[in-house]
Amino acid sequence: MNSPTVDSRQGWHDKRWLWLLSPSIPLAFTGSLLAFVWSGHWWCMLLAPMVIHVLLPMLDRVLGEDFSNPPESAVAQLDQDQFYRALVWAYVPAQFIGTVLGAWIAATQPLAWLGYAALVLTVGAINGIGIGTAHELGHKKETLDRWLSKLALAPSAYGHFFVEHNRGHHKRVATPEDPASARMGESFWAFLPRSVWGSLQSAWALEKERLNKQGLSVWHRQNHNLQSWGLTLLLFGGLGVWLGWTVWPFLVLQAVYAASMLEVVNYVEHYGLLRQRDASGRYVRCEPEHSWNSNHLVGNLVLYQLQRHSDHHAHPSRRYQALRHFASAPQLPAGYATMISVAYCPPLWFAWMDERVMAHYGGDLSLVNVQASARQRLLRRWAC
Repeated sequence: MNSPTVDSRQGWHDKRWLWLLSPSIPLAFTGSLLAFVWSGHWWCMLLAPMVIHVLLPMLDRVLGEDFSNPPESAVAQLDQDQFYRALVWAYVPAQFIGTVLGAWIAATQPLAWLGYAALVLTVGAINGIGIGTAHELGHKKETLDRWLSKLALAPSAYGHFFVEHNRGHHKRVATPEDPASARMGESFWAFLPRSVWGSLQSAWALEKERLNKQGLSVWHRQNHNLQSWGLTLLLFGGLGVWLGWTVWPFLVLQAVYAASMLEVVNYVEHYGLLRQRDASGRYVRCEPEHSWNSNHLVGNLVLYQLQRHSDHHAHPSRRYQALRHFASAPQLPAGYATMISVAYCPPLWFAWMDERVMAHYGGDLSLVNVQASARQRLLRRWAC
């Protein structure tokens, strides 16, 4: 296999202050909740879905892509600059402020069902993007970062992501065995329950194996899943004691929506891509070609450059501010904000993405990660 080629079509410059856009998102969405409290107009809480599904796609299209890569001579300085770590840390308290305010509104303010739905979407969006923050923090070795990752996962009740993503998904990515790698011909709505249940099972099995090797029970307090879920119970339980049991349906609904935001991003990131097996029968090492990449500027600034997913999977310890574009990586036609909206409509998704999967593999369906139930249909469609 040829070594992946780093592509630097543009001169790189440090976007230092533009990265403030990331932690500003939960503050803006929380601001929309305060606007509702002040004005009584429920439509104030439509800011989050409007930003995610309308404004970000428009800005990505208008401002376009940034293909530039930081020079290796700058990477060490970028890694050591505490400013970039502080930006990720800043998301977590802002996330909790929005969550607590949303819970208070749900429990104390009169809301018609449209207002209640807008509240669920707003707080769910804060915590769904918070899972992306947890993703960045969870890859780090520092104790503070790892505990902040678990805290960021608490409002979405998706604490097992801390275990499964790092030790499961990264090991099995772009293979049929990975529940979080979507298969060509598999709709998002079929992928969603498979990924949720498969990731949960995997996270539990991984912790059971780790703890058993240490002579400990899977129910030991060192179980990372139990630690993370315990934080959720503390948060939800504390809000229930303060605001009453009526807050719990809201907390569950926003958590479900937050988790679905993660899973639709998972769906986009590896759709149809497959690592091949080497002569020994083992899967080849994960390379940039095994993840869909996007260089759309605004989406990368909002998501701590999660869209440069190809470099992240090939080099998972690399910090977000130093992730690179690779010429060998398959490119999404738009940023994540656009792609997740398209993913909700399977016919539109298949029409837009299946051609790109086949082009990436030179028209050879045998190289593609294919949904078994769709294989015959795809063979008829792509038969030479």
